[in-house]
Amino acid sequence: MIDNLNWPATIVFVFFFALVTILGFVASRWKAGDLDQLHEWGLGGRRFGSWITWFLLGGDLYTAYTVIAVPALVYAVGAYGFFAVPYTILIYPFIFLTMPRLWNVTHRRGYLTGADYILGRYGNKWLELAVAFTGLLATMPYIALQLVGMEIVIQALGFSGQGILSHLPLTIAFVILALYTYKSGLRAPAMIAVVKDVMIYVFVIAAVIIIPIQLGGYGAIFDAAATVFQAKNDAAIAAGKPAATGLILQPQQIWPFITLALGSAMALFMYPHSMTGVLSASGPKAIRRNAIALPAYSLILGLIALLGLMGHAAGIKVDNAQQVVPQLFLKQFPAWFAGFVFAAIAIGALVPAAVMSIGAANTFTRNVWKPFVEPDLSARREAFLAKLVSLIVKIGALAVIIFMPTKFAIDLQLLGGVWMIQIFPALIFGLYTRWFGGWALLMGWIAGMVLGTWIAFSYALTPLTPLWSGFAVYTGLLAVLVNIAVSAVFSLILPNDAPDETRDADYEDARAAS
Repeated sequence: MIDNLNWPATIVFVFFFALVTILGFVASRWKAGDLDQLHEWGLGGRRFGSWITWFLLGGDLYTAYTVIAVPALVYAVGAYGFFAVPYTILIYPFIFLTMPRLWNVTHRRGYLTGADYILGRYGNKWLELAVAFTGLLATMPYIALQLVGMEIVIQALGFSGQGILSHLPLTIAFVILALYTYKSGLRAPAMIAVVKDVMIYVFVIAAVIIIPIQLGGYGAIFDAAATVFQAKNDAAIAAGKPAATGLILQPQQIWPFITLALGSAMALFMYPHSMTGVLSASGPKAIRRNAIALPAYSLILGLIALLGLMGHAAGIKVDNAQQVVPQLFLKQFPAWFAGFVFAAIAIGALVPAAVMSIGAANTFTRNVWKPFVEPDLSARREAFLAKLVSLIVKIGALAVIIFMPTKFAIDLQLLGGVWMIQIFPALIFGLYTRWFGGWALLMGWIAGMVLGTWIAFSYALTPLTPLWSGFAVYTGLLAVLVNIAVSAVFSLILPNDAPDETRDADYEDARAAS
């Protein structure tokens, strides 16, 4: 298992992993609160200021799999892989406009999840359940993909094995994660996110300066990548297929690129873990400041994407494109720095995996178990149940990686965005109007979920729907448009007549804004 281990890289990797493990357990004493209360364990007491929220949201949204997958996509297809950059830019004006308002309502009413808000706004527990179910369904494969990113760098260190033994280092890492998340709640990933983000900034800045110097400059990098992409296009055309790679978008890629970026931006903050990061902020000002400052991560993401092009210039040849980043750093840097990079990526898996499991646990406890199984759930038991569910979620994600093909987890995560965007009408429209009825929104949700899932499976779980020759759009965006149309039609038939528990909070929020 360790015969081919890169010891200098492994020692550095283990050192930083041990450091964040200690921080994870110590975090329970930071901004101390009663961790037997769910709002303290699951939202950090809503006391994270602008800086901590910035690191937490950055660590939550820019994950290990992002660092692995975005350069891998650029390595494979070129310019199309950069769709992640504009979609992370589109999201921040959306956060600035909507999330402070949501925070105000949830804070005044004691809501801990997006589904809590849905129930208060529309008075429909089945719509609440639909929102909660969607979040749980989409989160599980997302956590599993964090393990994919971590396992890729562990394998790059030289760990090997047969069967379940091949997953032993990953299992140990995730057991440690489960223990300190159980003990410290959201405080653990919030504290670790600071270390993780600093490490990622260090290695990305080093990479975009040093690797081009080693490879003859950015001109040589682009030329080398262009040569590889042209060879792929020539082979595709010879086989009667359209060209699909290059340093600029092919004509048939423009609309998929635009709609994928727009739809992904609409879905991103519907996920329970994104909502958890927002609702843990100390107030609307912290959220607005982050909406202004978080584009710095988009800049870093663009630089990370360039690693895919650097892989071609460095002559990296891999069977799995997801291995290009580890192999690039092993080739271009000393072993100790490669270990530092791998540690940053692995820690970049721990932070979002922890927040995702906490967000899923909050959602299950508040919006599935409490209303449908144990309505008289006490505050202490509510927190205990959430902690237990967070462990179960992590075990489930680990089981996905061990017992299912990795490609299956990736395919499910692609469906995640198609599913999560179906929450958008109920949550975001509800911040500004109650014209849509709760039952109508539920009908729209069903239509969007069924249509989006059916189309995705019809096209081998690809995220795009071809409408006619040479024109395709993001499946999630197409499905949510149908969702909105169905919701609007049914709202004419089934108007919203349920009491609105958020009304006073909305009034106070409007006064504060004016």
